[in-house]
Amino acid sequence: MIKHFETLAELAACVGQEVAVTDWFTVEQAHIDQFAQATGDHQWIHVDPERAKAGPFGAPIAHGYLTLSMLAGHLGGVVQVREVRMGVNYGLNKVRFMAPVPVGSRLRARVTLLDAQPLEGGMQLAWRSTIEREGADKPVCVAEPLARYYV
Repeated sequence: MIKHFETLAELAACVGQEVAVTDWFTVEQAHIDQFAQATGDHQWIHVDPERAKAGPFGAPIAHGYLTLSMLAGHLGGVVQVREVRMGVNYGLNKVRFMAPVPVGSRLRARVTLLDAQPLEGGMQLAWRSTIEREGADKPVCVAEPLARYYV
């Protein structure tokens, strides 16, 4: 469900709050294979289902960077500001991969606004995205992406 804000100031008032939670997304072997093809990372733990069955996780697991790459869709898919004409990724302050993502896992992200700083023509926002795996005790990834929004 998309959370709409009229202005950046309205969004900035949410600093310290969980702003949105994404829908669940199932990580299929096809996603993992496409990511491997795009990045050249063909490690067997990701792309060889038969060998991965005998590995430490009992199945292929998603690349950590595949999980991380989903952040762009998470933010854009759940938070929209009407006055913004453009948003750009500015980087990451922190990233941790805390648990594997076996093929078939359902993931979602909890998005918290950590900080909002004005900049010329817009605002820089610092987020925390906690990516959860359905049924798991701890998150699979916690990242703090930075985004710049321009009006």
